[in-house]
Amino acid sequence: MDGLATPGLKGLPADSRPREKLLARGPGALSDGELLALLLRTGIAGKHVLQLAQELLERFGGIAGLLHTGADALKQIKGLGPAKRAEVVAVLELARRALAQELRQRQVFDSPQAVRDYLQLQLGGKPHEVFAVLFLDSQNRLIALEELFRGTLSQASVYPREIVLRALHHHASAVVLAHNHPSGVAQPSRADIDLTSTLRSALTLVDVRVLDHFIVTRHSATSMAEQGLV
Repeated sequence: MDGLATPGLKGLPADSRPREKLLARGPGALSDGELLALLLRTGIAGKHVLQLAQELLERFGGIAGLLHTGADALKQIKGLGPAKRAEVVAVLELARRALAQELRQRQVFDSPQAVRDYLQLQLGGKPHEVFAVLFLDSQNRLIALEELFRGTLSQASVYPREIVLRALHHHASAVVLAHNHPSGVAQPSRADIDLTSTLRSALTLVDVRVLDHFIVTRHSATSMAEQGLV
């Protein structure tokens, strides 16, 4: 429980404390486990905070996997109370908002890695397929990201009319399409290529450009435009 006296950072030798190490040497000197321990601050009964941090990383597939994990999944960790769960989820939301702010302030392709990071945070950890659209203004800055369809995606399950209507609603000049592959395979399929072509044709009728289509997994995001497929 969060309120119990549990092994925390103060119990470590001074040269092993993540906080002091960060201040002396910078955040890059800390391992993922040490950074997470700083966030958690205390462990749980019988488990030091660094042990708890390492357990979380191993359970959810590293720091990226943990950041894709929702509050409900964190409930599975015995002794991890609501305060700690809320803090971990809050870090994810802060990362999403920071990346969204960057994409709203500059052209998305001025910072392609920010686009990838943003899409991975939004879609990479979802257990089911989700089709999303980034709506962009005339300067290719982000207006909004909307998840429009979910489930097994195909030309039959993604409706061009809905995407066109949302593009008109946002007065978008361009879009970036994105969907995730929960299987972890980041390469576009034949169905992905055909769907992109169908959507490009529909959006061209209302003068909205399709700039790219990203295939997103937990660990990567593949640009179809970079492969000459858009």
